[in-house]
Amino acid sequence: MSRSVSVVLGVVLVLVGVLWMLQGLGYVSGSPMTGVTLWAVVGPLVAFAGLALAFLGGRRRGDG
Repeated sequence: MSRSVSVVLGVVLVLVGVLWMLQGLGYVSGSPMTGVTLWAVVGPLVAFAGLALAFLGGRRRGDG
């Protein structure tokens, strides 16, 4: 996977994870996910995975 794809995918995962967390905590309404504790837990995990992917993808040397 190229460096830019890793970074973009990582950023998307961070944004999705934060949205899921906010929905799970009840701050974003209008979804069946609103107020469901599962999403308040899964969201930060996805966001963390996205941060790791973006960070490691951005640091990778050589797209061999």
